[in-house]
Amino acid sequence: MVREQLERKGLEAFLPTITRWSRWKDRKKQIDWPLFPGYCFARFDKGERLPVLKCTGVVNIVSFDGEIVPIPEHEIESIRRLVESDLQFDPCPLIREGMMVEVAHGPLKGVVGRLVRKGAHARLILYVDLIGQAVSVEVDAADVRAY
Repeated sequence: MVREQLERKGLEAFLPTITRWSRWKDRKKQIDWPLFPGYCFARFDKGERLPVLKCTGVVNIVSFDGEIVPIPEHEIESIRRLVESDLQFDPCPLIREGMMVEVAHGPLKGVVGRLVRKGAHARLILYVDLIGQAVSVEVDAADVRAY
């Protein structure tokens, strides 16, 4: 909806999507979902932000200390090339070793720990701080998100 409004206003808009299966009670269907839910990219001059903010569904424009910050062109172009390719891809959270993460799926759903290794399998450290003890566990990297 936002992308269509931006394009109607003559702005260049880019909404990267990923095809997912969606299930209803009686059928399954492939649907294009936003790759980054809540984000649509648009090219516009900083002084022209009012038409963007007036679009239904636009909450804010990416900014730092109140100043609009453009996303580097090479990052947008990388995403554009990927979604236009035939390669298989999946969104993943941007998490780094040392960050506190929460398990989002599986038997440890809701558990919070420190990420000490990232790869196909993530290693989390769970603490009992008051007694100075900890335990580590390996979980699927796709099942954790930044806390």
